[in-house]
Amino acid sequence: MGYKSLAECVADLEKHGHLLRIKEEVDPYLEMAAIHLRVYEQRGPALYFENIKGSKFPAVSNLFGTLERSKFMFRDSLPKVERLVNLRSDPVKALKNPFKLPAIGFTALTALPLKQSLFKNTFEKTTISELPQIVNWPMDGGPFITMPQVYTEDVDKPGILNANLGMYRIQLGGNDYIPNKEIGLHYQIHRGIGVHQSKANAKGQPLKVSIFVGGPPSHPLAAVMPLPEGLSEMTFAGALGNRRFRYFYDEEGFCISADADFVITGTVYPQENKPEGPFGDHLGYYSLTHPFPLMKVHQVYHRKDAIWSFTVVGRPPQEDTSFGALIHEIAGSALPKEIHGLKEVNAVDAAGVHPLLFAIGSERYTPFLKERRPQEILTIANHILGKNQLSLAKYLFIAAREDDESLGTHDLSAFMQHALSRMDFGRDLHFHTQTTIDTLDYSGDGLNSGSKVVFAAAGNVKRLLAEHLPEGLTLSSGFIARLAIPGVLTLSGNQYQTAEKTQQEIDLLNTNLKGQDLSGLALIVLCDDADFTAENINNLVWITFTRSNPAMDIHGIGAFIKDKHWGCSGPIIIDARKKPHHAPELIKDEEVERKIGRFFVEGAVLHAG
Repeated sequence: MGYKSLAECVADLEKHGHLLRIKEEVDPYLEMAAIHLRVYEQRGPALYFENIKGSKFPAVSNLFGTLERSKFMFRDSLPKVERLVNLRSDPVKALKNPFKLPAIGFTALTALPLKQSLFKNTFEKTTISELPQIVNWPMDGGPFITMPQVYTEDVDKPGILNANLGMYRIQLGGNDYIPNKEIGLHYQIHRGIGVHQSKANAKGQPLKVSIFVGGPPSHPLAAVMPLPEGLSEMTFAGALGNRRFRYFYDEEGFCISADADFVITGTVYPQENKPEGPFGDHLGYYSLTHPFPLMKVHQVYHRKDAIWSFTVVGRPPQEDTSFGALIHEIAGSALPKEIHGLKEVNAVDAAGVHPLLFAIGSERYTPFLKERRPQEILTIANHILGKNQLSLAKYLFIAAREDDESLGTHDLSAFMQHALSRMDFGRDLHFHTQTTIDTLDYSGDGLNSGSKVVFAAAGNVKRLLAEHLPEGLTLSSGFIARLAIPGVLTLSGNQYQTAEKTQQEIDLLNTNLKGQDLSGLALIVLCDDADFTAENINNLVWITFTRSNPAMDIHGIGAFIKDKHWGCSGPIIIDARKKPHHAPELIKDEEVERKIGRFFVEGAVLHAG
């Protein structure tokens, strides 16, 4: 559907049974988020909050809560956009010459942004404090915008076609921000807005920023879409929404999305930062307080029928999981075309997306050798770890497609077993140390600092993975062992103390396990709760890969270093226990959970019966 506004989208979803209205007053402090989370867990509808305590504006959430609902909203344009993004030829060239490709001609024509001034009188002014002050998690530093579209232009190449539209969280209040005058921006320097800020800083100029909230659902999706180089987010929004991105500039020279529900304009001055956070984030932990760019607010605009749009992030799966599924639907085949030999890659949602990648590539370099081994897939691995947001990954498991053409990356257990059964642990782990990882990941030794490792698997099966705990397995007193999946043991006992103490524990494990039959074990995960970690595959990958930094936390039975290459003769050990430098995990407020129960009892609006 070519929705003209968020209100039109809400009406369409309600008409077709995809949205429920909550008329009772709801507290934006924790209550709205708690309701959203419970409804999302039930794969429930989008939610329209009519009456928000402390604000005159209504709000909507969970629009993208299921892939089915997302595809419903874009039911008229999705096939055409998929063809556009996945063109083997340059998609920008296709847009510039639409009539040479009739199948996408109409899509291209509707994609070009449209500058208009007739919308200027449809906006009214308000203040930051009058917006819904939604706080999602108990330790959050204040209210945040969680579904923003942050617009900036390149000071060297101004104009909308060279602009960036990204989804970076915005802190509206709390900490040291001057109420109604200052807000905080959180983004990484390599992102589009960071590049624009660096250029502005070099010229000693403030960066103009426009924050859009709401608008047609194609707009927030465009803000998170990994697009081909040269294809602007505004152009993509027009193609996906079957409606050109309409915009104008206000009297101060800020770009205004004419279809947005809210627009906040402001400037970011060179070297002006303030503490931002904490914030409950998508890895399932809080990102802590750090200095981030300060935005000085100029104007806060809103439509006459404005609807605030928000989401809640936390340990996956959440609504951003469904975002990711939709992105994969649209552009899932584009990346293999960019990396020669790559069949597929999966940023594992259950592990928080960025910490863990599963990939399949071609291994054709060794057809005449007696033993096939990873070679080409190591080259592919380096390409993956240098590609956009994939570069934030800590763990990359990559397997050769020739060993099993039916293998996929989305069956997490099957893929891990395939890789672990074929790896030579003395040869096939490749570390990148003293490098950068995700800003939101606190498993390393500092902000953005950590390491990476590639687990490469090619060739014949080298071990049959145990489907039961090895008979006669003996461990030190106090340890609990569970088999999570074939070949993977979870082990809990002692809490983490220090790196030195950990090395003593690893030495003791080596002594205790010496002479025992470990041939069916590939990986031992040291954790705080062996039962919880082994309960299901999602728990296993979340605990293992969010609570460890490869260079610091990977050990092994019979570990050795040869020619500066680390390996081990027995199972790999990953220390995934909580450590003092880790960020606290997200825990729901029990009192709030009890309070929102009123919406879910029999006869209430959200009762699922």
